[in-house]
Amino acid sequence: MDRYAVIGNPIAHSKSPRIHALFAAQTAQALSYEALLGPLGAFAATVDAFRAAGGRGLNVTVPFKLDAFTYATRRTPRAEAAGAVNTLAFGPDEVLGDNTDGAGLLRDITVNLGCPLTERRVLLLGAGGAARGSLLPLLLTEPARLVVANRSSAKAVALAAEFARLPSCAVAVKLEGCGFADLAGAQFDVVINATSASLGDAAPDLPAGLYAPGSLAYDMMYGKGDTPFLAAARAQGAGRLADGLGMLVEQAAESFALWRGVRPDTAPVLAALRAG
Repeated sequence: MDRYAVIGNPIAHSKSPRIHALFAAQTAQALSYEALLGPLGAFAATVDAFRAAGGRGLNVTVPFKLDAFTYATRRTPRAEAAGAVNTLAFGPDEVLGDNTDGAGLLRDITVNLGCPLTERRVLLLGAGGAARGSLLPLLLTEPARLVVANRSSAKAVALAAEFARLPSCAVAVKLEGCGFADLAGAQFDVVINATSASLGDAAPDLPAGLYAPGSLAYDMMYGKGDTPFLAAARAQGAGRLADGLGMLVEQAAESFALWRGVRPDTAPVLAALRAG
């Protein structure tokens, strides 16, 4: 039986083993999937041991996405753009590194939530790894305007400038970077929180009036009930709210398809996770 796993530290909380077990049952794929605790400073050795024991692929979560980027011998364009890898596929002669986070985000927003991004005004909050992994897929949807905002404006400006120079981003998208305070007076159709503020039980400090009528507020974090970002977005007039559980399932489906050559139906899996 083919072996797969998710590696991280900590990892016991991960929903990935359940998600991939549901995918495997649905698609009649014979595989096992486990949670693998990676000792800090020993990522490569842990992955080597997993491969030697017959491992075929890994999902990679915090804090090892940069280690996985280095470990891969070949990387997809979206992984190169993100500068991080969350999926490893082990072949006989290479280790392929991919980043499925941005694709998972887009599929959740555009398919599951039925919210197209083309010609829309999109605000991406944060300038760290989660934002990096989402920028190229977001740009390729060709929104009318895409703003990267961060507490530190310099990081957001630098990130926007970096992606604007990519040949694959030569599309008619107005890409900007700024600080949170610089958003005053602007309105957006979709606001995506890629900051870690919700982990600290806080919301980004944003000016009022950001949410256009019928706008979507999307938090990459997920949990029971509203995240702090979503609670603040509701109070500020967002038309729709969504957490990141759908993104988690959709990025997993991207990994599963890469490994097994078949794409699972994510709707029943997401419904099962929502049910508890």
